[in-house]
Amino acid sequence: MGAVYHMTYLQAVVIGLIQGVTELFPISSLGHTVLVPAWIGGTWGTMVRQESSPESPYLAFVVGLHLATALVLLGYYIKTWVRIIRGLITSIVTRRVTSADQRLAWLLVVGTIPVGIAGLVLEHPFRVLFAKPLAAAIFLTINGGILFGAEVLRRRRASAGGPGGVPRREPVAQPEPVAQREPVAQRAPATQAAGAGAAGQTQPMPASAAEADDTIFLDEAAEQRLAGIGLMSALWIGASQILALLAGISREGVTMAGGLVRGLSHEDAMRFSFLLSTPVILAAGALKIADLTGSLGNGVRGQILVGSAAAAITSLFTVVFLARYFRTRTLTPFAIYCVAAGLISIIRFGFF
Repeated sequence: MGAVYHMTYLQAVVIGLIQGVTELFPISSLGHTVLVPAWIGGTWGTMVRQESSPESPYLAFVVGLHLATALVLLGYYIKTWVRIIRGLITSIVTRRVTSADQRLAWLLVVGTIPVGIAGLVLEHPFRVLFAKPLAAAIFLTINGGILFGAEVLRRRRASAGGPGGVPRREPVAQPEPVAQREPVAQRAPATQAAGAGAAGQTQPMPASAAEADDTIFLDEAAEQRLAGIGLMSALWIGASQILALLAGISREGVTMAGGLVRGLSHEDAMRFSFLLSTPVILAAGALKIADLTGSLGNGVRGQILVGSAAAAITSLFTVVFLARYFRTRTLTPFAIYCVAAGLISIIRFGFF
């Protein structure tokens, strides 16, 4: 346990950068924070060997970095979360579930229950047993297979006329109350219309304002779609997060795969995955604060702050990139990477 107390700031930054990217990419952050140091070897490999101990400072450090990622996700979707929390509160007060915000709030609650229970019971023993290079390599390969399988099932559903289409940005659904809205380019503020004078002409909305208004519209439309997926789908997708307790299985990967299988588009599956995983990642990171402020954090608290900053920065770039990527792309490149990296790592740690 003592070697991790000598973790350098360089190691902390590198692990933070890896965690920030791989937590949101569907390729497993825990798997990579086990495999990358093991590949490097030396003092890096020592950290990984300590992760399998019952009281691992490195494990507490890695899980603690999740808090930074969760805060970035919370900030990125802050407007959505405000509506969701408001919907949850109003539905409890009125004892009714009528709006899309209220339905989505309860879908997230239902989807979080299975992994919340499993995490409390299995998180520690699973990480102690399976946070080892060979196990992480095997599960990373399995993760790639899950991503491949989801894409295959989605294409079959699409060819059979079921939900889920080809990998392109799908038309925005327009349910009430946002259905009858004019295209952004044709909308203008009332003050501009009034200022047009007797000519009756309206001034076009500035590009930045139009984009912001359109973003709000798209967010609301996405929430409307997600609110209609049903309790069983939310439970199915949420329960899939339990697999992420195994190093090498990606939380975002399995939840996106679950969403695709249940008929969501890639963009909506990503959004629901991020919303569903935010409270889980936040709770996992928060639970490690007590460990990191206690004896396990002695000597590495500065490294924890630096690593968290690195994780936050890369998480922000990652969520922005993926929000655009999944408008037109699929999980297939990530599946190929996981299978290739997993198989190579199995050969490395299983036979050499």
